[in-house]
Amino acid sequence: MGHSSTPDEDAARDLVERVSRGDQGAIEQVLVEELPRLRAFVRLNVDAVLRARESCSDLVQSVCREVLEALPDFEYRGRAAFRGYLCAWTMNKIRDRRRFHLAARRDLGREVSAIPDLAGVFTPSEQAARREELERVEAAFDRLSPAQREVLTLSRIAGLSHAEIAERTGRQQGAVRVLLHKALARLATVLDSLRDGSSR
Repeated sequence: MGHSSTPDEDAARDLVERVSRGDQGAIEQVLVEELPRLRAFVRLNVDAVLRARESCSDLVQSVCREVLEALPDFEYRGRAAFRGYLCAWTMNKIRDRRRFHLAARRDLGREVSAIPDLAGVFTPSEQAARREELERVEAAFDRLSPAQREVLTLSRIAGLSHAEIAERTGRQQGAVRVLLHKALARLATVLDSLRDGSSR
């Protein structure tokens, strides 16, 4: 007897088929489902220089708009490949905007609060405690190198494998493993120092 698919499996298969045909509604549905990860990915890869000048919400909206415009040229090969494509596009966007602001040396004086951008990614808890913890995570990520932030978010938020990260970043898999290990160790050290109130 063959395996009978469940309604959820049928729906997922139908969604993939529709996206593969370029169905705009299906593409937008997949993009919406990826938004929590995308918001967290943006938030943790944007450093203080860019954060002072643009809101993460604006960056996410800009990425979504550009991705939708470019999707006619994109071959859908499943959720993991789409997620990698989305993250690669987002990293390029972040780098471009950071270069722009550094070159222009503008000070827009905008005070940006992006704590809601991480909502839905971390385990829900009492609001004040969650806000404090998110601020601590944000501050810790600010102390990582750009390469450490990138590989850590590609692994832990985008869910890419070492091989996929290597392909996306142009590194060897061994180098990705080492960088990820160092990034996790550095993040743990910084988070501990922030909880202790020190400034390592």
